Amino acid sequence: MSQSSPCGFQWSLLWLASLAALVVQLVLSSPYSSPSTYQRPATSGKRPGFMERTLILLDVNTRSPIRVLNDNFLSLQLDPSIIKDGWLDFLSSRRLVTLARGLSPAFLRFGGKRTDFLQFNNQKNLAKFRGPGPDYYLKNYEDDIIRSDVALDKQKGCRLASHPDIMLELQREKAASTQLVLLKEQLSNIYSNITFTARSLDKLYNFADCAGLHLILGLNALHRNPDHSWNTSSTLSLLKYSAGKKYNISWELGNEPNAYRSMVGHTGNSTQLAQDYTKLRTLLQSVRYYSRAQLYGPNTGRPRKNALLLLDEFMKTVGTVVDAVTWQHYYMDGRIKKVEDFLKTRLLDTLTEQLTKVTKVVNKHTPGKKVWLGGLGPAWTGGMSNLSDTFAAGFLWVNSLGMAAMQGIDVVLRHSFFDYGYTRLVDQYFNPLPDYWFSLVYKRLVGPKVLAVRVAGLQRKPQPGRVIRDKLRIYAHCTSYSKHVQLNGEKLHMVDNETFPELKPKTLRAGRTIVMPPMTIGFYVIKNINAYACRR
Repeated sequence: MSQSSPCGFQWSLLWLASLAALVVQLVLSSPYSSPSTYQRPATSGKRPGFMERTLILLDVNTRSPIRVLNDNFLSLQLDPSIIKDGWLDFLSSRRLVTLARGLSPAFLRFGGKRTDFLQFNNQKNLAKFRGPGPDYYLKNYEDDIIRSDVALDKQKGCRLASHPDIMLELQREKAASTQLVLLKEQLSNIYSNITFTARSLDKLYNFADCAGLHLILGLNALHRNPDHSWNTSSTLSLLKYSAGKKYNISWELGNEPNAYRSMVGHTGNSTQLAQDYTKLRTLLQSVRYYSRAQLYGPNTGRPRKNALLLLDEFMKTVGTVVDAVTWQHYYMDGRIKKVEDFLKTRLLDTLTEQLTKVTKVVNKHTPGKKVWLGGLGPAWTGGMSNLSDTFAAGFLWVNSLGMAAMQGIDVVLRHSFFDYGYTRLVDQYFNPLPDYWFSLVYKRLVGPKVLAVRVAGLQRKPQPGRVIRDKLRIYAHCTSYSKHVQLNGEKLHMVDNETFPELKPKTLRAGRTIVMPPMTIGFYVIKNINAYACRR
């Protein structure tokens, strides 16, 4: 065997060591079917330290790729609640920009449940929102924000800042209180409007541009006239301001239109949705700078009965209006309390079922139209603390990327990069969480060419059969033309606000088998074989 470099993220909690749920990305640059081994803990009667092994033979077709992915396949999302809780003011952080840049090239979708409550106001500085009571947080905090804005305005090119610790601490206090308000709104399905100022857009675009991300801006679809037609006044003002600043932005209208009845008592139907998107396309064409801008939609929810019917009628009526079809998938609700729930193979497989339903509808009306997962996360309603933001959720995330790539999804937008709930990649201390590191390795290591791979044989007595086949997920890609192999033998952490850690590979000798312990996620590179499918 050629030399290979394993990259495994291991769980250190011993009480979960017996749960065997494996998700593996096999990244190839050779026409070689590499054998891998699976190990499980010793059973009763075996001597201490004994590990049974299953030799798994893989058959990888390296003659030609079955898919070629978008360079922005792994992309990001920011929730509009970042305006309300104040974190938008800190997107100029040098550390946040550095972390986002590590995942470029990518799209940055600015959207979520509060997309349909954004009201654009073409003013630079509205009065800052103050919490209840004069002692909510220090008055000087707002003055510091203004001074920071003034200092940033004087910079040319990317405007970056290093915020004092006291400012960040006060912001965390403010955000914690605001999050309770946001959670109450979400649980009650009663939402308040959010003012989206010109200053807010400037900050958002500066962040995306500095990080090498292409901004996709979600527009409010629930701003209605008395006759229930879509009111375009706020959108037109936003388009004119953005065009004047020459902001390179793509667009989207609304968020989960199939859920409008539960949110605002307003029933979104396919006819109205089609009219709205047609009107938006016309509006974009009327603003010269955006006459050829990309438009994505309709961003329906999980393809259950109502959402699927809405998508079907939309594609039948105006499917050609959008440049890519978007929809969302979240694996579980916020009531899940057990880590074991993240490892159920049935849960992992739900995405495959949803992908099949959506692509069937799209291909029926507009064959070949690109399909995006416009919002993907381990859980909705903000996720669960100490579960959906931990290593456990990584199985869902990495497996989702493998499944989506295999089935031809053009782009996957992860909810969210920063701030909102417990499905984020970066926490409020600007520290990368486990799914960030998985994403970084994926970006640097996994190339766009997807290869067919199957388990050709299993060798162990007694026959492990379906158990291994269900629990072991293997996906094969050509390596990325980035030449830096990233491995995680050591704990990953940012060296400073601009420096990623050094990632040292562990190289195996030729002829060695690759051992994949339970509860690991691995990336492997087989080097120097020059697979035909992977040649430029």
